[in-house]
Amino acid sequence: MTVETLIEHYGYPAIFIGTILEGETILILGGVAAKLGYLNLIWVMVSAFLGSLGGDQIYFFIGRRYGRRMLERYDYWKKRAARGRYYLDRYSSHITLTFRFVYGIRTITPFLLGMSNISTWRFVVLNTIGALVWIFRLVRRNGREGPKRES
Repeated sequence: MTVETLIEHYGYPAIFIGTILEGETILILGGVAAKLGYLNLIWVMVSAFLGSLGGDQIYFFIGRRYGRRMLERYDYWKKRAARGRYYLDRYSSHITLTFRFVYGIRTITPFLLGMSNISTWRFVVLNTIGALVWIFRLVRRNGREGPKRES
């Protein structure tokens, strides 16, 4: 089995799972695979959108359900979280729209937002908007789908 065959067969699930865990690098690689003709750009975008949105929702609900309990276990985290919680509560809408554009905080921020005062529905709506903007921004920055390769 060649690398090309692996990409064609498992590319979309890999993008979906990869964007749950990390995001930007996976989407860029998916865009390259689409440009080379191994994947369809639209399905790369759909897979990345669903993975990113789904992962953020999972992290949010884990934070909502278990975050405060986890925080109470560690005094070091509790002290640092007090200042962070102020900013999360005050700027939760802005943070929800923009966190995925700041490298290094993408996976922890939805967890922390789950511990904030933002409503679940507000997070879902703003997170959906942020995920759409993120995907279209990355795709636009990295070019459009190239011609299909010949088999």
